[in-house]
Amino acid sequence: MSRVDESVREVNFDGLVGPTHNYAGLAAGNLASKRHQGLTANPKEGALQGLAKMKSLMEAGYAQGVLPPQQRPDIGALRELGFGGSDRDVLAHAADQAPELLRAVCSASSMWTANAATVTPSVDAPDRRAHFTPANLQSSFHRFLEPETTGRVLKAIFRNERHFAHHPALPATPAFSDEGAANHTRLGGEHGEPGVHLFVYGRRAFGSVAGDGREPTRYPARQTLEASQAVARQHGLTDAQTVFAQQHPDAIDAGVFHNDVIAVGNGPVLLYHEMAFLDEESTLEALRARMETPLIPVRVPVEAMSLDDAVGSYLFNSQLLSNPDGSMTLVVPGECQANETVWRVIQDLILAGHNPIGEVIVKDVKQSMQNGGGPACLRLRVALSSAEREAIKARVLLTPALHEDLTAWVERHYRDLLAPEDLADPQLASESLTALDELTGLLEIGSVYPFQLG
Repeated sequence: MSRVDESVREVNFDGLVGPTHNYAGLAAGNLASKRHQGLTANPKEGALQGLAKMKSLMEAGYAQGVLPPQQRPDIGALRELGFGGSDRDVLAHAADQAPELLRAVCSASSMWTANAATVTPSVDAPDRRAHFTPANLQSSFHRFLEPETTGRVLKAIFRNERHFAHHPALPATPAFSDEGAANHTRLGGEHGEPGVHLFVYGRRAFGSVAGDGREPTRYPARQTLEASQAVARQHGLTDAQTVFAQQHPDAIDAGVFHNDVIAVGNGPVLLYHEMAFLDEESTLEALRARMETPLIPVRVPVEAMSLDDAVGSYLFNSQLLSNPDGSMTLVVPGECQANETVWRVIQDLILAGHNPIGEVIVKDVKQSMQNGGGPACLRLRVALSSAEREAIKARVLLTPALHEDLTAWVERHYRDLLAPEDLADPQLASESLTALDELTGLLEIGSVYPFQLG
């Protein structure tokens, strides 16, 4: 008989949209990011949209947490790349000599916390602690800058060593390219029951690739099998608890840069597009063989929805949430409702199908969507027992009072408009540091940013 901790709840930790939110088009294979490159962004609107989504889910009874953004612009990174002088000089020289680097060190991509780390809940770990590994994000320079601060933030929030274990990010080399929970899904019964971990990769670094030997040719595969296996080893997961599946290369070439753009799982339900996995049948068979609770696959065939519609609407980058009565709620971006084909799939195939998904909620996260991130990108899922939730001393679990404080903080510090040329403004850098210094106090996480550590 499997152990079940009925106090376990899944907490969705959403990333706050940072003060330097902009459309730099930095991510290869992220079609929305490239399509909106160079447009003027609205950081304040983006942050308030994210907070509104968090508040609505909190009010609906879902456990909701908050993660802070990164320190941006990362002037320290520019100094390491040879730019000298005062901070003002560094920004000016970078804007003149290497504007692409300035855009990279101003990226607010940490808002997509599905990439922050991979998490194994304590019910699955041999030492009965929740395990965290920050993703190295080495496949792109602007995200490679994040893991060090991410690790400090996670340790500041989940600091009780009795309940939480922290691992270093994997070596930042192509062989161990790791994109975090965006390529990881935990499936099973209730959140407090042991689960099975589905790791999805795009390529192998060593030896021949799986399946028919195919890899994407248009866009890079960001996750390696070796990285997924290493994270599983760090967390003490066994073969009986893991499934490693290759993402379909045609999906990657169509703009599915992470598995969470083509599949989403929760409990026993796996909602996925026909083109999600290179070997769909073997992936499902492996899950069924390991899961104690029967798998409920919800398959969307190509005939019902093309890859282009899947990528354009981000249907599969939605949040799938459990309700006390056993039903599930799907939280989709507004773009799904705007697409007639996708909305018909939601109504006729998903809601009308034989599965627990009984409700769809539409949320406006346009500022995030235009940069290539939907509702699922914006959150890191952490299943926590009541004792583990009580062990969190930081003020990061959302309450009406915290939401009010964060909204007022955004209103005080964020700009309404941010154009590409504004990234060189030294005042923006000063505004961001002031905002982040105040935020660490609001969240009670201590000093986590480079400028606070000296």
